[in-house]
Amino acid sequence: MRQGAPDDNAKAGHWTVPPDSDQERADVFLARALGVSRAEAQRLLESRAAMVNGAPSRPSRRLRAGDAVEGFVPEPVEARLVPEAIALQVVYEDADLMVVDKPRGMVVHPAPGNPTGTLANAALAHAADLAGIGGELRPGIVHRLDKDTTGLLVIAKSDAALASLQRQIQERTARRVYWALVWGQPRFEEALVEAPIGRSPADRKKMAVVTQAGRGRPALTDLRVLERLGPCALLEARLRTGRTHQIRVHCAHIGHPVVGDPLYGGQRRFPGARRGGAAARAAEAAEALGGQALHARELSFDHPRTGERLRFEAPLPPDMTALLDALRALAAEGEP
Repeated sequence: MRQGAPDDNAKAGHWTVPPDSDQERADVFLARALGVSRAEAQRLLESRAAMVNGAPSRPSRRLRAGDAVEGFVPEPVEARLVPEAIALQVVYEDADLMVVDKPRGMVVHPAPGNPTGTLANAALAHAADLAGIGGELRPGIVHRLDKDTTGLLVIAKSDAALASLQRQIQERTARRVYWALVWGQPRFEEALVEAPIGRSPADRKKMAVVTQAGRGRPALTDLRVLERLGPCALLEARLRTGRTHQIRVHCAHIGHPVVGDPLYGGQRRFPGARRGGAAARAAEAAEALGGQALHARELSFDHPRTGERLRFEAPLPPDMTALLDALRALAAEGEP
């Protein structure tokens, strides 16, 4: 029935739904009963650590007065980060830090669903002295990139370097520049998107522009058009803040989602692809991405020990280059 069982130290309980909770969602009721977040209550229901009337239940189920709800919060399992001999493309390294070019598909640090094979696992194998810097599961990780975003990321090799680099990001003296292929033709050449970002009320797996007071955190992104390519455009995006999925959310918010983005509306079809030619090649290249066409192109910051300004650039990954070439051919095909 349920996975595991509550031990003496776990939160657990059995409840009968009272009349004033009739038609309340199962996850809302369970969250209040166990004193956990709604997201945690959803996970408990989905993993069958919580049940309704002795059977599995969807988090969205509407309870009826008299229903029997039971659930427990399993004791956390101690997580340990294991060094893994995974190849890293190291752009720069010294005694204080290293800069890597992260490939598509690599998670930065362990999380539910991705306990191994992460950048953190690889970094710990590459430099064993990272252990304990910034937390066991995030050794030296200064900032992060989404799993399917490619490009530059800096890792600190000492507590002092970590503190310095994190402060530079918070104070916006570190510069992070991305290239993004987006759908449509923006009406601007340069723009500042200033729109608060928070968890989407409609889908907890997504972020969204949230305008309700206190629900979103300030988020600012500078955008500049680099190239116009028929149905798409190549943008430079510079972060002033560092919210989760910020560039992807802001681009979708202004009506130009990142090409290939599965969460924010970037999986569209190329007009005319069925007729073959350049449009078909562009569609094939977009399909081959396997994720959003977003690349951390440039990273610059002051060296935490010497104060020297360091600047790095990473070339576009081959799959994004192939899509750009196909789009250029498509744009040229449409010229008189």
